[in-house]
Amino acid sequence: MGRTSMTGEAAPVPLTVPFLVLASGFIATVVAFLGAGVVGGTPVAEAAGGWLGPDATPLAPATPAFRVWSLIYLGLLAYSVWQVLPPQRRSSRQRRLRPWAVASMLLNAAWIWSVQLDQLTVSLIVIVVLLGVLVRVLVLMIEAPAENRVGAVLADGTFGLYLGWVTVATVANVAAVLAANGVDGLGSPSGTWDDVAAAVVLVGAAAAAVGVGTAWRSGGRLMPAAGLAWGLAWIGVARLDGAWESVVTSAAAFLAAAVVLAVAVAWRVRRDRRF
Repeated sequence: MGRTSMTGEAAPVPLTVPFLVLASGFIATVVAFLGAGVVGGTPVAEAAGGWLGPDATPLAPATPAFRVWSLIYLGLLAYSVWQVLPPQRRSSRQRRLRPWAVASMLLNAAWIWSVQLDQLTVSLIVIVVLLGVLVRVLVLMIEAPAENRVGAVLADGTFGLYLGWVTVATVANVAAVLAANGVDGLGSPSGTWDDVAAAVVLVGAAAAAVGVGTAWRSGGRLMPAAGLAWGLAWIGVARLDGAWESVVTSAAAFLAAAVVLAVAVAWRVRRDRRF
């Protein structure tokens, strides 16, 4: 009984659950200040041996790429507050999203802590799980469309951007772990750059394929594509100079970013024209 439809209203959930989401949002934000070095922690780029820094591996984005976290955290906080309101407490959609939202925010905090503790391999495990959680969030949002524009912005927009960026961050995390464990060519550009460049181009192609697949599956949702393209573009910027300078890999990253955005926009236009 209770739920009238997948996107309709149900009996209000107890305040305990929405407040757990709210608490998770604040925890994630506070821990983020730690990861930025604002409240005594070590900046992520300098923690864990510096393997997550912008010039540590050929798959590391340039420093400005990480500014997207400010927008993501702002969105998570806004969503956390919004979903406590009475209409959202009756929303069947929010009922389904809340557990996964909590998991995503706590996993984000766990990732920062693992990096602060120099546990690079643990951080990779955490971010892979986080990526899986965000994919699940996207699936739920596709199954249950937003009831209004505010919900579309705060939930779909925030978690879509979050998913796109974490996809790129996962790739960078994989490269960092491999480099830290001595995989030839990933920790030092000397001697094996041609092989590494080829590998980076393949990763860019794979990322573009993921973006195209996401656009198709989601009906042209723009924010996952924006987050993914943002990260890819800044990998391209990072390869324009520094230890890993390479015109080929930079061009591959920019091309992948452009493909992801173009396909998402084209699919969105195609979908909208059908209605």
